[in-house]
Order: sequence, then structure tokens, then C-alpha cells
Amino acid sequence: MKRVFLKLSGEALAGDKKTGFDEPTVTEVAKQVKTIVDSGIQVGIVIGGGNFWRGRTSETIDRTKADQIGMLATIMNCIYVSEIFRSVGMKTQILTPFECGSMTKLFSKDRANKYFEKGMVVFFAGGTGHPYFSTDTGIVLRAIEMEAEGIYLAKAIDGVYDSDPKINPAAKKYDEVSIQTVIDQKLAVVDLTASIMCMENKMPMYVFGLNEENSIVNAINGKFSGTKVTV
Repeated sequence: MKRVFLKLSGEALAGDKKTGFDEPTVTEVAKQVKTIVDSGIQVGIVIGGGNFWRGRTSETIDRTKADQIGMLATIMNCIYVSEIFRSVGMKTQILTPFECGSMTKLFSKDRANKYFEKGMVVFFAGGTGHPYFSTDTGIVLRAIEMEAEGIYLAKAIDGVYDSDPKINPAAKKYDEVSIQTVIDQKLAVVDLTASIMCMENKMPMYVFGLNEENSIVNAINGKFSGTKVTV
């Protein structure tokens, strides 16, 4: 593969603390991504904001405002993780769909391609820039736009199951599942909008557990025990 997109959950980056950041966890992610970048693969990254904010849990705040807070949470995450990436020897750049002072650059496909060609890891922060769209939709949109070959979803859970394994101990894990099945059975790999975009644009996804040793490197090299979502 020449170009892949990696989605990191905010909660996974917080480790056992559940909120904020667990620096050893983020540093381990950075070292794995450096291995991938050093092998010549271009990496785009999207990070969720759940370690700071989950707007849907608040019934008091207007949904649009809640989603805007979530967008800003993803920018904070990208600034932090970008700096940890730099500390292990990578070049990075953060793009957002709206102006964010001098902290980020405004997204355009040409600008992102220029950074990829310079060997940088590109962070796509701020979601789509619009309310009612999750970071799932954000990564699928950017991956399609930037012509990535696959989306890698590093989660707290190690793959796609036919039901919630936290509730159902007998839940069955899929090694491979079609995006049509994901949509039909509402398997919640990503939200429905993102799932349909993957189906229409033939964008495969690979779901795996972040906490497993060398999980990101193994997933991108095809040696992972997660779930491949086919198109």
C-alpha cells in the first residue's frame, strides 16, 4: 500500500485514565507509525474526541454547539499527538476544514498531497467542519478524497462482533465481513453515514485492537487478528 488512513479513538489514547492523555500509550503509537512511514507508506490520521467530550451525552446543550465542542476536542488531540510524533523523529502537519489561527493549516487536497510527498504524517482534525457528522464520517470522507487504499480503525475492542461482547459473552467475532452485512445488521463498525460512503466508494476498512502489541504495524502489514470489512 502507498497511502493509508489510521483512526485512533480518543479514549484509547487516554489509556486507563479514560480522559486526557496517557503519554506512554501515545508514544508507543508514534513509534509504530514511524516504522510504517520509514517503510515508505504515507499515513493520514484522524483522532476522535471522546477523551475530552461526548456531545450526545448532554441533553442541555444545542446539538450544533455540542458537535462544535467535539470538533475542537479532536484538534486538541491532534496537536498533542502530532508533537509526540515529532518527538520520535517524524515530520507532521495538521489540517482543519476551518481556520484555526496559526495552530493548523486549512485543508485542501493539493496541500495535503504536498505534505504527503514531503514524507509528513498528515493529521486531519476538526471532523468535516459541520455538525451532525462524526469523526467516522470525517475519516471516510478524507480517505476517499485523498485516494487512500484503506482505513485502519484502532479501537478499544479487537474487531467486529455480531453483538456487543461486553453484554453478550457468546458474541461471535468476524475475521471478515462485508460492508453490506455491517449496514444490514447495524454492526456499528462506523456510523451509518460512513458505512454507506465506504460501500459506494469501495473503501475497505480494517478493525483491530490498539492495545495489542505492535497492533498498528501488524495490521498494515496484513498480520493482524482483527476484522477486515470488505467492499
